[in-house]
Amino acid sequence: MYPIKIIIAGPRGRMGSEAVKLVTNTEHFQLVAAIDHKYDGMMLSDVEGFHAISNVPIYTDIHNCLQNVGADVLIDLTTPEVGMHHAKTALEYNVRPVVGTTGFSKEDLEELQQICQEKGLGCIIAPNFAIGAVLMMKFSQMAAKYFSDVEIIEMHHDQKLDAPSGTAVKTAEMISVVREAKKQGHPNEKETLQGARGAEHDGMHIHSVRLPGLIAHQQVLFGADGQTLTVRHDSYHRGSFMSGVKVAVETVVDQNTFVYGLENILG
Repeated sequence: MYPIKIIIAGPRGRMGSEAVKLVTNTEHFQLVAAIDHKYDGMMLSDVEGFHAISNVPIYTDIHNCLQNVGADVLIDLTTPEVGMHHAKTALEYNVRPVVGTTGFSKEDLEELQQICQEKGLGCIIAPNFAIGAVLMMKFSQMAAKYFSDVEIIEMHHDQKLDAPSGTAVKTAEMISVVREAKKQGHPNEKETLQGARGAEHDGMHIHSVRLPGLIAHQQVLFGADGQTLTVRHDSYHRGSFMSGVKVAVETVVDQNTFVYGLENILG
């Protein structure tokens, strides 16, 4: 099924621009359209930074785009609200979504899963597309079988909208599968400054850091009698996420089910 015809939503964003590079530099991928909140009716080559990319129309309305452009996959790297709308609409037009936006609610994920089941179409939602981050989550799940006391510290750039990150939430969910819920710390501990202990998931604490200069970083700290274990991943450039995007696109074209988390499609 080559080339795989791809629409990118959010091409001018930091992640979106990397996705444009990925698609245009991958022999069996073809960029057929872009969805953006500006430049409706223009070509992507008319936009600064994309002059070398020809024959790629820009649409502001996803319905108009999908009615006029034949595509196999929609890559969405926008915001949770827009990403949810785009994913649902893509499935409506029998286009398989690959979404890298975090911040989806449990209800959002259940709704997308139901639509995929009804349509018999694949959809991949990935809180993190970096292969190393996925391995960090899997290693943390392995460690949690032996270390029941754990805290998660996630660190991102100061323009990130959601906290905690989707990666941190997904990590906590994966750990909860193998770890019995446990209230950590002193039973009588008291926050003298509200929020000092962070958010809580099944007794685990999750801390969010937002600073300029950061991209995407997470460490999972395990503690036991006389020892600690730290599992950490760092993304220093948004290009680090593109290997996962590539795998997701190549996988979703043959998928007929909903997938949440890149770890579910990696061997």
